[in-house]
Amino acid sequence: MDGETRVMHKLHETEERLLDELRTLRRSHRTARKDAYKLTLGQRIADDVAEMMGSWTFIIVQSTILFIWIVLNITAYVQQWDPYPFILLNLALSFQAAYAAPFIMMSQNRQQDIDRKAAEHDYQVNVKAELEIELLHQKIDELREKEVLALSDSVKQLIDLLQKASAQPRTA
Repeated sequence: MDGETRVMHKLHETEERLLDELRTLRRSHRTARKDAYKLTLGQRIADDVAEMMGSWTFIIVQSTILFIWIVLNITAYVQQWDPYPFILLNLALSFQAAYAAPFIMMSQNRQQDIDRKAAEHDYQVNVKAELEIELLHQKIDELREKEVLALSDSVKQLIDLLQKASAQPRTA
């Protein structure tokens, strides 16, 4: 039983050390300046391009341009600069996709890094909360043990008083 107590004590010390580290880390995050994480020009451009290309405005404008392009080339309103298989249009769209993909990927990678950091932070908060709850349970158990000891002592005192009272001769 003594060996079990030592193992539990070592585990408890490890948990307390981890809790102290998490508290310190949280305090340092709180005191850190919020503007410490600034986006570079490339990151801002990648985010803006990804945001713009992922909007309904872009889809509507792109669709309108494509519709006008096709109608003008089919009706020959302004010389057919890109006849039916629309090779020039296909080239323009391929060019647009080739340049849009890296911007979108850069933005997604940066967002993935942000999400990963948020998940790590959430994990640390969960571990800290678990350890804090365990600490509270421990304190409540200690209080309960003290209360039980105090009640046991009171019961013993009452029993002693009853025994003394019953042992004394009764006078009528």
